[in-house]
Amino acid sequence: MSVTLFIITHQHVGQVLLDTTINMLGNCPLTTHIFEVPSYCNPDTIYQQGMDIISQINMQQGVLILTDIYGSTPSNIASRLAANKNIAIISGINLPMLVRVMNYPDLPLPRMVHKAFSGGHEGIIHCNPI
Repeated sequence: MSVTLFIITHQHVGQVLLDTTINMLGNCPLTTHIFEVPSYCNPDTIYQQGMDIISQINMQQGVLILTDIYGSTPSNIASRLAANKNIAIISGINLPMLVRVMNYPDLPLPRMVHKAFSGGHEGIIHCNPI
């Protein structure tokens, strides 16, 4: 058993990041659910759909929710879903973050949170200082 990954983003962002990660690594070592939030949606309806997904996820080892922009609808939905126990949220998903998480599928939730955060942060580099 491992942590379950739940990616909640604006349309297609999460799926494209996951597809790219799988292409790079050759597999998807974590049980992963993608939840795409449409541009124009009823947040209560979307929240209920998220709750339906959460109810189906095996939460024994915890759930790591990665979302795109802090304060946006996907992030706000994630925050509401985290009222359930054993859920951690990180906002600002990027490809380095997702690759890092997938490279450590056996970590417990607290250590996976650290890996996700450090992977995302360390993956941002100013390549041509001026």
